[in-house]
Amino acid sequence: MPLRVCFVCTGNICRSPMGEVVLSARLAEAGLADLIVVDSAGTGSWHVGKDMDPRARATLVAHGYDPAAHVAKQFGAEDFATRDVVLALDSGHLSRLRELAGTADDPDAAAASIELLRSHDAVAVAAGDLDVPDPYYDELPAFEQALREVESACARLPDVLRERLESRVPL
Repeated sequence: MPLRVCFVCTGNICRSPMGEVVLSARLAEAGLADLIVVDSAGTGSWHVGKDMDPRARATLVAHGYDPAAHVAKQFGAEDFATRDVVLALDSGHLSRLRELAGTADDPDAAAASIELLRSHDAVAVAAGDLDVPDPYYDELPAFEQALREVESACARLPDVLRERLESRVPL
């Protein structure tokens, strides 16, 4: 059974799909693509069914990523049952996910699955800056900054996720 990871931002058209694309690329490089499934969702329903923001897609492409077709979706309490790790992109998402966890079938397991993405970035932790700011209302440089922060946080994630995967498998 693969490890299941979900990135969560507000509308699932900017930051969380960027996280999904970046981590998927890192997992492929690490030979883990068949063992870890990555997706993304939003806390709100505003963009459900829409593609990734064109600026997010353009930023990814400009940095050598090949983003697949994307269809935005909303994360609900029922989604905790099919995710092992839920990565919030900022503290607002973290709070909303914690609220949703309280209504999940297994509230304790749901709450335990939630983490801030940038908690995996030692520089961000040291600076006390764990939010990836929302670039949606800004211009392309904000998307570039969001991608840098996502990439930095995703750099260690393949190793972290490999350890979690290995700890689930009996020897």
